[in-house]
Amino acid sequence: MIEPKKNTTQKRKPNPQVIPGMGRLQPQAPELEEVVLGALMLEKDAYSLVSDILKPECFYDPIHRIIYTAVVDLAMNQKPVDMLTVTEQLRRKGELDEVGGAFYISQLTTKVLSAAHIDYHARIIAQKYLARELITFTSNIQTKAYEDSMDVDDLMQEAEGKLFEISQQNLKKDVVQVNVIIKEALDNIQIAANQKDGLSGLSSGFHGLDKMTSGWQKSDLVIIAARPAMGKTAFVLSMAKNMGVDRGEPVAVFSLEMSNVQLVNRLISNVCELAGEKIKNGQLNDMEWEQLFYKIKVLNDAPIFVDDTPSLSVFELRTKARRLVREHGVKCLIIDYLQLMNASGMTYGSREQEVSIISRSLKGLAKELNVPIIALSQLNRGVENRSGTGADGKRPQLSDLRESGAIEQDADMVCFIHRPEYYKIFEDDKGNSLIGMAELIIAKHRNGPVGDVRLRFKGEYAKFMNPEDDRIPMPAGFGGSTFSSKMNTQSSDGAMASTPESDFLNRKDDQVPF
Repeated sequence: MIEPKKNTTQKRKPNPQVIPGMGRLQPQAPELEEVVLGALMLEKDAYSLVSDILKPECFYDPIHRIIYTAVVDLAMNQKPVDMLTVTEQLRRKGELDEVGGAFYISQLTTKVLSAAHIDYHARIIAQKYLARELITFTSNIQTKAYEDSMDVDDLMQEAEGKLFEISQQNLKKDVVQVNVIIKEALDNIQIAANQKDGLSGLSSGFHGLDKMTSGWQKSDLVIIAARPAMGKTAFVLSMAKNMGVDRGEPVAVFSLEMSNVQLVNRLISNVCELAGEKIKNGQLNDMEWEQLFYKIKVLNDAPIFVDDTPSLSVFELRTKARRLVREHGVKCLIIDYLQLMNASGMTYGSREQEVSIISRSLKGLAKELNVPIIALSQLNRGVENRSGTGADGKRPQLSDLRESGAIEQDADMVCFIHRPEYYKIFEDDKGNSLIGMAELIIAKHRNGPVGDVRLRFKGEYAKFMNPEDDRIPMPAGFGGSTFSSKMNTQSSDGAMASTPESDFLNRKDDQVPF
């Protein structure tokens, strides 16, 4: 007799998020919502534990949302929060019957014995809310993606902006006791003390600037502002060269104004000290070609990363910056320039508000990544319209920052580039020559002094340098270029150190390939 085959197929466990015939339920925790509301009305200090975690919209049940709003109203007016005051607040607003009357309020207090775990429960409710926001967000994007009339680029910008908003809601940091921070501060002081140059931050390569700032500090937002043709890009490229080539520090440059090839051409002109016009048209003589190929070697392995995405959004920047810091250990971000960025997908009513959102986001990104962010900014025409004679007549001021006062507010440091020579001012009040000189004016410094730093500017090379740098001219016929006197620097054993410049000068004629 053959026995019937037993059914060995295992029954699938029911998914609590799926109701047969009704689809899926959104992420929610109504029981925890009741527990949290009950705890808020039992413990007088409970609201302070959840105020930075929960917003009314975090509650899935509309009734719970109304009750929590009443709790927030009481707390904001510094009134006690308990069963009676919440009931009276709801009655005053005409919402008591809508939530089930005083009986439902009293029932909530029976759901919990104490507020011992209220912060943990609140975080679960907040996570459920963020999950619902993501579901709504992706559903809307999917619906719009099916519409033929929707421009894909606009849709991507909207998606980036909304996703950035949602991700920002999840960036919460816990309070830390001061002793932990003191230990970190002491470690930083010890590191600075061990540095030969006494810097606690990232060196810019400009001695006077480093002395006033102790280097660019981690988590700082630095604004470098100037009118067009003052040399904003030349300044940050000179600084990127000092960091990446001379010191080997990884640095990233986001160029919204120029292509990556144009930017690198200016960097080549800076490093090789060849006129930018010759780099562009290729009209170099034999010695200049030799100089180009010889000195460009230092750029090949320099940890300088360039991104030329036009109209870069805040979300795109954040995504790329995180990857650069994580994968390449980038120590500094440079943005050229702030007003060309956009906050696509985010809510704003005017261009001024959009710039405010951008500057605030840059400061938040600097803190999140713990690296300095140096953003270039345009100035308005107030400088040109200002009357005055002498070297100080056209000096920029904080009020000249273009489009938004929030830039000044959000920045840890605001610096202006001023070249009197541009305004046909060739001498200062004491008769000193200002030809080829530039001033970096530190107008705001949240953690240090303000003042002026003198620099030398070589426009033909798009290069800023320390005014005290000793320069030794090259032999005639070498394109008028100059090399630093560091080629005569002694090594640690007392011997003369070899540099590319000294090697080139010491070669015999038969070693030159021309």
